[in-house]
This record gives sequence, structure tokens and C-alpha cells, in this order.
Amino acid sequence: MVMRLPIHDDAGLVIGAIGFALFDELHSLSPMLKRYMSMQEELASTRSLLRARQTKYNFAHFIGTSAASLEVKRRARRSASTDSPVLLLGETGTGKELLAQAIHNASPRAHKAFVSINSAAIPESLLEAEFFGTAPGAFTGADRKGRAGKLQIAQGGTLFLDEIGDMPLPLQSKLLRVLQEKEFEPVGSNDVIQSDVRVIAATSTDLEAAIKRGEFRADLYYRLNVLPIHVPPLRDRLDDLPALSEAILEELRSQHELNSEALALLGQHAWPGNIRELRNVLERAALLSDDLRLSAADIRAAIGTFTPVERVNPLAVEPVGHETFSAARERFDRQLIETALALCEGKVIEAAARLGMGRSTLYKKMAALGIAESP
Repeated sequence: MVMRLPIHDDAGLVIGAIGFALFDELHSLSPMLKRYMSMQEELASTRSLLRARQTKYNFAHFIGTSAASLEVKRRARRSASTDSPVLLLGETGTGKELLAQAIHNASPRAHKAFVSINSAAIPESLLEAEFFGTAPGAFTGADRKGRAGKLQIAQGGTLFLDEIGDMPLPLQSKLLRVLQEKEFEPVGSNDVIQSDVRVIAATSTDLEAAIKRGEFRADLYYRLNVLPIHVPPLRDRLDDLPALSEAILEELRSQHELNSEALALLGQHAWPGNIRELRNVLERAALLSDDLRLSAADIRAAIGTFTPVERVNPLAVEPVGHETFSAARERFDRQLIETALALCEGKVIEAAARLGMGRSTLYKKMAALGIAESP
């Protein structure tokens, strides 16, 4: 090891140097150098892992100016300032993970990791180890050094539990302990680790029905359902289709655009796959079309099985005699709200989202019209 120290004159100019050559001491420095290199590798690995856990979506990525979309963003922004659990409810493909990332990105935990785990995508036998981590040699085939679970990786940040409705019952009770006691134990360990994570859960299943079937714990549901956000299906926010389509084509780096007939056709499909299906259709149409202006025929061919959207026809409400406008409007509002409640099995929050209005507004309308809430 060679080291040189510069020699300066009174004016600060370098006029020479003193050199040192270390030979005998080199073996004593070897452990320190190995430790230094190990720490450098660990730091690089940690930085790489943290970069991989950063979110890429914020609220600007949730495209839409319809009443339903604005209500979702309003509730999501409000939830970002708290540490309370958030429960995202909605059909598959509606953008629940995008919203979860946006909430994390707008929260005080944004500089920490965002860790996602899908309960439906991991075998039940591995889910607990994936969730809590394992102690060294916890079971046959386990890592001899132990393995950090998603809870440990998410410390200080946000843990996103996708498809929480598919989580096995035994794991549900352990998750409840994490939420209530803020602690957990890795698999095969007696050490209690303090937990500092914000939990955002999402599901496309009806958790209340799952509770009745004995498939989901009621106490966990109540603990998660502190800040529920119903993400509306695409068929309930069709006004957002032009902006969504433009954003998707831009994301695909496509030069294609939709003509008026193509946009009209998009609004006639019920989109059972929601935004995920819309992206798939636009990508397929852009790849198959030789024309940069996508037509209704291009979209119709890309959709495949066409599912017409169900609409409430205002003309179906026939005027009665010399009924005043006010009375006709009241009768129409009552029929519209009762229809929405029936389609949502009496769930006011879901009916409000379907109608594109806030829950409190719907409650006021129901009270004014004398519509009772289902028990």
C-alpha cells in the first residue's frame, strides 16, 4: 500500500511530496479492507432494493374528471395524511394498486419502501413465510441465514395487501395482531419484532359475504375497513374514456388516435375487465391497424366479445297526467336511486359510486325522498 502526502510552500503551491510504502502492515489491513468491501456491496444492494420498492404512480396517473373519479381521488388524498388502514374495494382492473401507490407517494412515508404482496398469487404453504419472514433454519429447505419477510422490508413504509379476501384464515388472525399490537414473529422464531408499517388492502370480492360464509374474519374486516374507498368500474365512469384512451395510447408510445365513431363505440361496451381491458383493446387495435386513426371497426375487432352497457332510460319514466316538472323530477330521482340500490344489494356506498355522487349526498337524497336504507 502506497500513500503520498503533498508538501506546500508558503504560497500554497505543491513543491513535493512524502511517500510511504507499507509492506509489513498490509496483512493487518486485510480484514478491514474485506469488511469495507462487504459494506460497500451491502450498501449497493440496499440502494438497489430501495429503488425497486419506490412507487411510480401518483394521483395524476388516476385519469378522470367524472364525478365518480373525483370522489375517489378526494377520499384517497384525504387518506394519505393518516396512518390508518385503507381498504380499496372494486372490480379487477379498476386501478386499485395505482391508487395504493398514489396514497403512499403522497404520504409522509413516501421516502420509504412500498411493498406489495398478492394473497392470491402465492401458495398458501409459502404465504406466511413470505409475509413474516423466516428464522435461520426454520424448516427443511429454509435459508440458513434466515429471510426477511415483506413486513420487515416495508418497515417505515407501506405494505399493500392485494386480494386480501383470498388470505387464509390462520394468516388473517396473525395479520390482525400486526394491526392491533404492532408486532410479529418470523416463522420459526420466538423473537418479537416491532412493526412500523402502514397497511393498504385491496379486494375485488365481497368481504361481507365472505364473512357470512366463514371465509373472512369479521374483526379483521372492521380493522381494515377504517377508510374504505370504492373504486368504480369503468362502465360507471364512461365520461373518462376519451382522456383514459389518450393517456393509454401515449403510454404505449403509439401515434394512433381514435375517431369519433371509435370513441362512441368505447362508450357502448360494459368493460368487464375495466381499465386493464381497455389498455389491452387499444394496444391490440394499434398493432393491427394500418391507419393511424383508429375506427369503430378497429375497436370492434379488438374487443372480441362485445358486452353492451346497461343504461337507465329516462324516457322510460312516463309523465302522469298533468304532473308538474318538480313532481316528475322527484319520481325520476326516486326510481333512479331505488334501481341503483337494488343493483348494489342495498349498499349505499356502492350505489353512490354507481350514481357518481358522494355518500352523504345520496343519504340526503334518500331522506328527502323517503327511501329507507336496507337493514
